[in-house]
Amino acid sequence: MDVKNAFLNGDLIEKVYMQPPPGSSVPPSKVYDMIITGDDTVGISSLKQFLNLQFEMKDLGLLNYFLSLEISYDPSGYFLSQAKYTSDLLARAGLTDYKTASTPVDPQTRLTPLDGHLLSNATLYRQLVGSLVYLTITHPNITYVVHIAGNPTDRRSTTGFFFFLGDSLITWRSKKQTLVA
Repeated sequence: MDVKNAFLNGDLIEKVYMQPPPGSSVPPSKVYDMIITGDDTVGISSLKQFLNLQFEMKDLGLLNYFLSLEISYDPSGYFLSQAKYTSDLLARAGLTDYKTASTPVDPQTRLTPLDGHLLSNATLYRQLVGSLVYLTITHPNITYVVHIAGNPTDRRSTTGFFFFLGDSLITWRSKKQTLVA
C-alpha cells in the first residue's frame, strides 16, 4: 500500500503521534481492532478499505522493488536480489568491462592511507564504498572485502559475527575495535 502523506513534502511543525497521546479519546471510527493473519484475504481486504477511508492510499499490488531490493515470490518463499543495483554500481564505478573473481582481494593484503595515489574524486569513492556496504544485504559473501579486517596504520582490529536461523543467514555485524588488541 502506498500512503500519500502531505507531511513528507514540507517542514513539519506539528506533533505527530503514532498512538493517541495519554488521556485523549479516539473516535471509534478511527480505530481498527482486529487480528489478521497472512492468509486472511477477507480481513486484509477489510483493513485496506478501512485504511483507505482514513488516508489517501493506493494498492500497488505485490511488492517487487523497494530500496534497491528486488523481491520475487515462489511457493517456497521470498527471494531478494540487488542485480540492478549491482549493475548500476558497476557502471558508476566504470567497471562494466571487468571480469569477476571468486576472491577479489588476497586475504593477506594490507592497505594503508600511504599506498597508491590520491583519488581525483574522493566523493565518488565514498559513495561507492557506501554502496558496497549496502550491497552486502544480499551478498554477505563480499562482506570481508568490503570491511577488510584490521588496520595496520592504527593497529585496531575488526570483529564480526553472524546469526543464522537454520541454514539461513539472517543478520551480521562487523565493527572496528576502539582499542588496540
